[in-house]
Amino acid sequence: MCRKMYIFSFKNISTIGYLLNMQYAWRVPHNTISLVVREVVEAIIEEYTDELLFCPTTEQGWRDLADQWYQRWNFPHTVGAIDGKHVACKAPLNSGSEFYNYKSFYSVILFAMVDADYKFTYIDVSGNCSSSDAQIYNESDLHRGLDQNRIHAFPQPDPLPNDNQDVPYFIIGDDAFSLRTYLMKPYNTRNLTHEERIFNYRLSRARRVVENAFGILANRFQILLTTMQHHHETVRIIVEACCILHNLMRTRYPVLQNRFVDRDTIVVQGPNTASRDGKRQRNLLKHWCNSPTGSVHWQERMVAIN
Repeated sequence: MCRKMYIFSFKNISTIGYLLNMQYAWRVPHNTISLVVREVVEAIIEEYTDELLFCPTTEQGWRDLADQWYQRWNFPHTVGAIDGKHVACKAPLNSGSEFYNYKSFYSVILFAMVDADYKFTYIDVSGNCSSSDAQIYNESDLHRGLDQNRIHAFPQPDPLPNDNQDVPYFIIGDDAFSLRTYLMKPYNTRNLTHEERIFNYRLSRARRVVENAFGILANRFQILLTTMQHHHETVRIIVEACCILHNLMRTRYPVLQNRFVDRDTIVVQGPNTASRDGKRQRNLLKHWCNSPTGSVHWQERMVAIN
């Protein structure tokens, strides 16, 4: 009966002061409202996680994800884009520097993988908030599954579009992550060749989908733009519930867009480790992106602009 009212409030609660104001409209003490928030987000997670937040369970499902990335973002064999986002929270008691991040504020971190339509397919909000995105990824089930080839029904390598050489399927990320056959990232920006600049643009154009997904999420649930005053474990489940509701909106109301969507940006960072096979695969993809079979007519113009 009250779920719609609770979700609206959950979307807009940002400070204890707001809870104090809401107690008069709800005729419920503010400390009780804070308990209601946790109960509601737990109910959202229990009710909708299996339906809205999941990776494919069949090989065809993974291939469908890759087809969407290729059709929408012109990058082949991609099944997801990964990144992390810090969500500010109050300093937990006796936590020391555990929740103090490199951006100089207290936070929990949302590590996520998204599909080509800005929907979250995997999230992890359990990591140590003083850790980097790469550290959280390296300790995640996603990394272990990819590294040990234990992702259920993950597709076997097959040729790139209009080509004949088998290439593994992979996720994409920025230069914070380690290059592997199952994780492609841009070339380092120093002394780039023209072909490498083309590849970096093509990959970064696809990878920015995860950053835009964070932008849509935070603008839809603006509590994520504030410093949340809840207990840090409550903050974690609020973030998880926001991701689920975001997927619900993307699924049921696909025409709704956000002003952050489809922004062309290239984000590449400092050096990181790389595997030999990963380098070889990245070079193969680079040549494909610059070949008649894999190039797109606007890539030269976009690289010249950037």
